[in-house]
Amino acid sequence: MRVSSEISMEKHAKVVGVCVSQRRADPKINVGRGLLKKGHGLVGDSHAGTEKEVSLLAMESIQKLCQETGLSAGSGSFAENITTEGVDLVSIPIGSTLQIGEAKLKIIQIGKDPSQAHTYNYQGYSILPKEGVFCKVIESGEVKFGDKIQLIEG
Repeated sequence: MRVSSEISMEKHAKVVGVCVSQRRADPKINVGRGLLKKGHGLVGDSHAGTEKEVSLLAMESIQKLCQETGLSAGSGSFAENITTEGVDLVSIPIGSTLQIGEAKLKIIQIGKDPSQAHTYNYQGYSILPKEGVFCKVIESGEVKFGDKIQLIEG
């Protein structure tokens, strides 16, 4: 396998949040580390075991919304499991594989179909359906704050 250079991914692409919630209606809390389990998702999170096992959202998307609206939000505020930095997530093609920490994830969806209900918003705002990326865990492993993110072509 080799690392792709075609997608916008800076050398310092990394994890800045690992976030869980006990119930889907609750905001996620940045716990800093977690176990991504193959065929399951982030252990201890309310979305684990669903079709969209793990969600990713770029910190840049959160910061942009905060600047535009005056909100104060951080990792987990928009119900994502992993908050990234230095990655243009929505430019990565579906089917691509990401190495995040010890785990490997396959991108299965970018954003959400507008006709699908999205049950969570933060102070009236929801960016995961437009700028979030949904993945399946294809190789289990720990992921933690500061872990490098690489795009792998398979």
